[in-house]
Amino acid sequence: MKARYLLIVLCLVSHITVTLSSVVLAVIAAVASVGLYIYNTERDGLLLFDSKRLEKDLRDSLFGQHIASDVVLKAVTSFMTDSKPNKPLVLSFHGNTGVGKNYVTKIIARNVYEKGDNSKHFHLFVPGNYFPYKEYSPAYSAHLKKLILKEVYWYIRSMFIFDELDKMNPQLIDTIKPFLYYNARVDGVSFRNAIFIFLSNAGGNEIAEVAQDFRRKGKDREEIKMNSKELETKISQSIMSGKSGFAQSILIDHHLIDHFIPFLPLELEHVRQCVLAEMVHLKIKQNFDLANEVAQELLYSSTEEKIYADKGCKSVREKLWIKIDN
Repeated sequence: MKARYLLIVLCLVSHITVTLSSVVLAVIAAVASVGLYIYNTERDGLLLFDSKRLEKDLRDSLFGQHIASDVVLKAVTSFMTDSKPNKPLVLSFHGNTGVGKNYVTKIIARNVYEKGDNSKHFHLFVPGNYFPYKEYSPAYSAHLKKLILKEVYWYIRSMFIFDELDKMNPQLIDTIKPFLYYNARVDGVSFRNAIFIFLSNAGGNEIAEVAQDFRRKGKDREEIKMNSKELETKISQSIMSGKSGFAQSILIDHHLIDHFIPFLPLELEHVRQCVLAEMVHLKIKQNFDLANEVAQELLYSSTEEKIYADKGCKSVREKLWIKIDN
């Protein structure tokens, strides 16, 4: 009889233990779920998107790039205000050195995150720094896939910038491909809320030729549109005809890039605006004569006419500091 009662007691205790364990596990799962939600929506200051704020930022900070400003504003606004996007936002910026490609990624970042490009969810990859050795491409690819998966798993609104894409190994570029498809899910992780931006000099000469052609005909550069001289088509054709990693990848063939965005070559007046903006950034009183002096010292493709700055606004800060120190 005692053995029978003991057996009943043990069964009851066992049932209670199992029940308590289930409750504990359920509580832990609920807490983890709430924690993940908070991490994904609030941590690191995800801003409430404001298209007017982005529009003003582009207008006040970006010079000589009316096409890029217009397309970026429309593309980012459409994506950020879509509660259920069916694919990640994928943009490709094209143009020569110093025309503002990298700077626009920072403008976008500071309109998405409170910490802007200092946010830990803003990821910038430069081939020479992150993937320097071609023989290690398989290892780089595995690491890159793991990193992107991890970041988007923990933070759905992650942003990935790949600079100098034309110098990147095609095997690495193709590693990114699975994340860019419509309704993309990789290892159970959805990428529909992520942002991917590619930066490249590919197509820069073709873009400059279109700008020069408009100038020769006496047309204002603001008349250049995305469909002017089939500009977007020329960019993609320039990429495909080259020997870069971008050309050898399958991103273009699979139509995974939403917009090929041209950045026009900068003229003297645009460089002058960059110098004045840099003065504001450095908390120096704006001086038009000094700004003009700095702008005049940069190298231009036509020395006498000072038409297009060879390096755009890239050396503006350094030139300005020299003038201030003197």
